[in-house]
Amino acid sequence: MAGKRRWEDMEMDCLVAILQRLGLQDLTLSVPLVCRSWRKASLHPLCWRVLNLRDLDFMPWGDLTKSFMAEYRLQRFFFSGFLKLAVARGNRLVEEIMFPLLFGTSMQDLFFVSDECPRLKKLVLPNLSPADEADIPKLVGKWKDLEQLEMEAKPSSFLEMLSEINLHCKKFSGLKMCGSIKKEDMLAIVNLLPKLKFLCLSKSYLPREQLLGILSGCKELQRLTVRDCMGFEADEEVKKRGLGIKIFEHEGSKLFDDFDYNSDECDPL
Repeated sequence: MAGKRRWEDMEMDCLVAILQRLGLQDLTLSVPLVCRSWRKASLHPLCWRVLNLRDLDFMPWGDLTKSFMAEYRLQRFFFSGFLKLAVARGNRLVEEIMFPLLFGTSMQDLFFVSDECPRLKKLVLPNLSPADEADIPKLVGKWKDLEQLEMEAKPSSFLEMLSEINLHCKKFSGLKMCGSIKKEDMLAIVNLLPKLKFLCLSKSYLPREQLLGILSGCKELQRLTVRDCMGFEADEEVKKRGLGIKIFEHEGSKLFDDFDYNSDECDPL
């Protein structure tokens, strides 16, 4: 339109700043088709700094899968191929990756990311088999800048994983998982994660003794989330120990389950 600027005439830096707020589906299937300048901007590594794969539908019948196959003229869709495309466009500047919970991710994908994303700061792991969990310590030790790690359940290699984090990830400050938190787990959290600022153990089996140990031992903790846990009640001593923490969320936690059964011997992991 006469007298009005067009979107494609926007300076590249401004366009990149806008596009990096979009999700991966838009960056792969919508934005590049608008015009040449938008396509060029969508390929900038800053647009691929955060790879949130968890919000995408990778099912064979999903819109993303079918549209991606049509656009790139593929006979079959492979999650690994999509991941490699996204990581390549990040040009070793990727800082955050959130893997799908259940679909598609293999240990080969995780090792690929450990090699190609050296600047990773935040990692959200998928569900892994017990056999694959043994390799987690080898992975985390490669990310020197790792600050935050999230997983669905405490892995069998938990203690070894924290040892690797302690040795190699000097900026590590956030952990989220659930599971049966034993005394040795509590001691490892306290002793091996000295700069821990955020800890989420919601829906875990967390005995009162372990909770008090975390409250007393994690000196830099700013937020502790232990909602809907089994093994403790937020009594006066627990609340008093938590006064030094900026955010202490413990709602829904209780000592026994609904059947009045103390799960002290339960370790689902």
